[in-house]
Amino acid sequence: MATRLTIVVPVLNEAAGIGQALGALAPLRARGHEVIVVDGGSSDGSAELAAPLCDQLVRSPRGRAVQMNAGARLAHGDVLVFLHADTRLPEGADALIGEALAASQWGRFDVRIASGRRLLRLVACAMNLRSRLTGIATGDQAIFVRRDAFAGFREIALMEDIAFSRAMKRRSRPACLRARVITSARRWEANGVVRTILLMWRLRLLYALGIPPQRLAREYADQR
Repeated sequence: MATRLTIVVPVLNEAAGIGQALGALAPLRARGHEVIVVDGGSSDGSAELAAPLCDQLVRSPRGRAVQMNAGARLAHGDVLVFLHADTRLPEGADALIGEALAASQWGRFDVRIASGRRLLRLVACAMNLRSRLTGIATGDQAIFVRRDAFAGFREIALMEDIAFSRAMKRRSRPACLRARVITSARRWEANGVVRTILLMWRLRLLYALGIPPQRLAREYADQR
């Protein structure tokens, strides 16, 4: 195996789907890749369900950036892949990542939102196009990076993916893979598609204007 992946999965109260999520990674583990689950203090038994289905289970303080950094510190792979618990990698993701990193230090996949709603198909297309044009990746797109190029996520309450992308862009443009990860529509459908779109646009604008991430996180939580 030329390139070994370490897939870091930050988890918080994902008991309903963590078994399926980690089961989908079993073929990669069978090929010698590593899966690290980082639990941020789940109260629903997520950690106990995850333990037999991954290579390492880590407990850390809550916070996606904090959890991903905790997993990365324990990684043995050549490449780190940061995967949300409600996102599925495409078939042959390891080969696709290996090829992509021959020409870049980091990258991401295109995304498809698991819904038949036309508006969400348009949202996914817009996310992919925006990312390709700007070089900014979102966490939903399964960001991957060579371990020797990884300097960590800024441990901020929100927008850690944007901050990471900005820092990495100074090293190289991302590899923007057209193969698609599939991510859950739950946050869109739970809070209303249009409402969620408007909220995310607002938060991104405020972040660009310099509003502290902690304040943005409070607004995000209030709106949800």
